[in-house]
Amino acid sequence: MRVLHVYKSYYPDTWGGIEQVIRQLCVGTERLGVTNEMLTLSRGGPPVLEFDGLTVHRVPMNFEIASTGFSLAAIRKLARLARDVDVIHYHFPWPFMDIAHFAARIKKPSVVTYHSDIVRQKNLLRLYSPLKHRFLQSVDTVIASSPNYMASSPVLRRFAHKTRTITYGLDKAVYPKASEELKAKWRAQCGERFFLFVGVLRYYKGLHILLDAMANVDYPVVIVGAGPTERELKEHAQRLGLTHVQFIGAVEEEDKAALLELSYAMVFPSHLRSEAFGISLLEGAMFGKPMISSEIGTGTTYINIDNDTGLVVPPDDPAALGAAMRALWEDPQRAAEMGRRAEARYWELFTAEKMAANYYALYRELAATPR
Repeated sequence: MRVLHVYKSYYPDTWGGIEQVIRQLCVGTERLGVTNEMLTLSRGGPPVLEFDGLTVHRVPMNFEIASTGFSLAAIRKLARLARDVDVIHYHFPWPFMDIAHFAARIKKPSVVTYHSDIVRQKNLLRLYSPLKHRFLQSVDTVIASSPNYMASSPVLRRFAHKTRTITYGLDKAVYPKASEELKAKWRAQCGERFFLFVGVLRYYKGLHILLDAMANVDYPVVIVGAGPTERELKEHAQRLGLTHVQFIGAVEEEDKAALLELSYAMVFPSHLRSEAFGISLLEGAMFGKPMISSEIGTGTTYINIDNDTGLVVPPDDPAALGAAMRALWEDPQRAAEMGRRAEARYWELFTAEKMAANYYALYRELAATPR
């Protein structure tokens, strides 16, 4: 079984949640006998490289419009690679991918993992919608990442007849085990108890809401990650006079594992539907941490169940977020019980093994369907 994955970015150029999902999916299905390849854009570097046993084909991006990369070479490469695979696995959204699918005249069995609605580019979305609907109609199967997102996405409801739900999964075994020396270093820097955020610093992550909440509470918060809003957030923290918020920046995987292990609770204030799932929130559950998240109708509330695995607050509400932080901080026993239930839910629903098995069954079904 050979599968070609198609997405606008991948390791080592970018390190976001979708890239992590693709990585875990490829590692998991490889164990079941699938040979995975990846087609992606790049701003430079070798045209082909190996990453975690995955062959990554990288074509140069010609130009970019509204965060959508375009590449004429990608169309030719997609047509060529498609000849030798059994299934093509598209990862949505990437509007140019829709164009490439039709321009390359793809006839192979195909599946789209629908990672997120397009939320921000409303004017361009009106122009793009006819192509998007034609693309989703042309593929064999569409996958939603959670029942919550399936129920709340108008696009997925439109294609309900061909949409299934396969949740994301993580393999804890691929995370490095943090050394005692490294944990001691971070413990000295961050303290014995701290709230943790991990993620790319983007507009929809709601970190400005977290900072506003911190103006009225005095708990240590560690923010791990870099991204386009980093400077703006640091300036906002400075204006508020926050002294217990640390911006750590991007860290190595072993450092992230150490911080996840040491943290008291995860705080995940994403307030817009662009946050379709929340991989770092799931990492917190995997490490047995209670969670605080916002109700935005997406997978975050499939991971974090209010008053069970953590607390769920209204979006864009600093007061409610601060109150949730206070509730967990002042009741360590309740927080620990929530963390244990969060980890149990991870093992029940969100392992990479379960995700890989579900996708493997789908690949085999698609490849066996007469065309």
